[in-house]
Amino acid sequence: MNRTLALGTRTLAAGLLGSAALVALPASAHAATYTISAIQGSTRISPYNGSTVTTTGIVTAIRSTGSSRGFWIQSASGDGNAATSDAIFVYTGSTTPSTTVGNSVTVTGKVSEYYPDSSSGSQSLTELGSASWTTNSTGNTLPAAVTISDSTVPATYTRTNSGASINSFTLAPTTYALDYYESLEGMRVSVGSAPVVGRTDEYSELWVNVKPSQVTSARGGSLYSSYSSQNSGRVQISTLLSSTFPTATVGDTLSGATGVLDYIAYGGYTLQATSLGTLTSGGVAKETTTAQSTGQLSVATYNVENLDPTDAASKFTALASGIVNNLKSPDIVALEEVQDNNGATDDGTVSATTTLSTLISAIKTAGGPTYSYTQINPTNDADGGETGGNIRQVFLYNSARVGFTSRGSATATTANSVTTSSGVAQLTYNPGRIAPANSAWTDSRKPLAAEFTFNGEKYFVIANHFVSKGGDYSLHSQYQAPARSSETQRGSQGSVVNSFVDSILAAQSDANVVVLGDLNDYQFSTAVSNLEGGVLTDLVDTLPAAQQYTYVYDGNSQVLDHTLVSSSITSYDYDIVHINSEFADQTSDHDPQVVRITP
Repeated sequence: MNRTLALGTRTLAAGLLGSAALVALPASAHAATYTISAIQGSTRISPYNGSTVTTTGIVTAIRSTGSSRGFWIQSASGDGNAATSDAIFVYTGSTTPSTTVGNSVTVTGKVSEYYPDSSSGSQSLTELGSASWTTNSTGNTLPAAVTISDSTVPATYTRTNSGASINSFTLAPTTYALDYYESLEGMRVSVGSAPVVGRTDEYSELWVNVKPSQVTSARGGSLYSSYSSQNSGRVQISTLLSSTFPTATVGDTLSGATGVLDYIAYGGYTLQATSLGTLTSGGVAKETTTAQSTGQLSVATYNVENLDPTDAASKFTALASGIVNNLKSPDIVALEEVQDNNGATDDGTVSATTTLSTLISAIKTAGGPTYSYTQINPTNDADGGETGGNIRQVFLYNSARVGFTSRGSATATTANSVTTSSGVAQLTYNPGRIAPANSAWTDSRKPLAAEFTFNGEKYFVIANHFVSKGGDYSLHSQYQAPARSSETQRGSQGSVVNSFVDSILAAQSDANVVVLGDLNDYQFSTAVSNLEGGVLTDLVDTLPAAQQYTYVYDGNSQVLDHTLVSSSITSYDYDIVHINSEFADQTSDHDPQVVRITP
């Protein structure tokens, strides 16, 4: 998953008056005066949305960078209603507001509901725009911060409304976590000692979970194990400070972060820190798998995240080290997101020879084998992903350990099929793509099927990269349950690949089939169920629940990458190798995995 907007970048929602930071109201404008809590109201939408109002509060924090500048004000004493926030954001556009924390100010401005990201169905942030203000006093004591903790955050994440908006419902902060966070919108909050469940990213953000019972992964993360396992105690931490943001790994502990509760496009409710507290290391280290024995065939899958020759040499070096040292030089490596020779330059280039030769050279330098590779160049800009990048799946294979014989001359649009030779299944093309004209693969990567031999046995290996979750609504969406529109296409993709596996098994019932890659969906999803189809076993399900994750998103440790095998493969060791998803210094956003098969 790729993030396209950095914190602080915003587009004005309808209802904001232009982008001016300070607009003096004409003398004839008589704005009614209300408390902040009255303006916020007891639902997600202000009862005064679109009206010009006047209110008074103490400045508790200032955002002085980016195009979403402004300041938060909070009532010195609230109204006592847990469903109404006592604070609000005053938006000043790209102009730094001329005020100071601790000032008591009277603000006149237009109430607006700003939606940070309509594509994800985001909730809104109630704010005052086109604002003017006067200072009443300085140096005031700030309102006490509300502690977000295990005892205050409900275990139930949100109410549902048959997929419709929950905006009109009266907040129930003791019943639903999303209502609880909304009731604190803009207010000073803090977290005590909370485990880090999402690493520090390139936007200086991390995630903690204040509910210990939801920290369930083997290495200190919060597992997303069903559509109802949203992990209500997750809180994103960002910063309003100019000081260095802590570099955190899943399993660390952050204590004492204090700030204001914001709502942003990526992650939703976010503690914008005015004090970051203390980070304590949990000592979580990158994993190393066991090397295959002489008699074992090892097959791995690794999403290398838009790899192309314009990437820094350090990325190739780190990927090579991971393959050699952490994965122990698998015999076959299915790579996803290999880009063409000039990456995102959209000039018709589709060849990836330079990308692959650079990686293979780095692997050899790291002490690994000199891999060979097989792949098929995609049609330009037909497979989704970064425009111009032409991502595709590629098989690296160690020819000293496995056999590969090219068969036919398949192109991007050639459909592979299965024949028999002396009662043994055989691919018409080796390699070849699966049903590339099928609508299931529109703007998506087409699966790559190849056959290899090991110790006299044939193995059919199918590398996949299903369509992304782009267009799905977020867990913190105003629409509950959130729509997952991308699942329809992945469900079809799972069915198409399953049909191809069926054709292999119809030709040879005991064929060895390995289906693997970035499926962009969970072990409990329709896509994976369709792919299994009664003939494949998803090896993720064979692991203890605490180890079932390959990716961390919004503080949820989840499965996106899979390895499935046919019933003839009965003796194997399977390992998800956690070297990326939990770490700030990740080489890719996905963890690789490997299966060691004993024939």
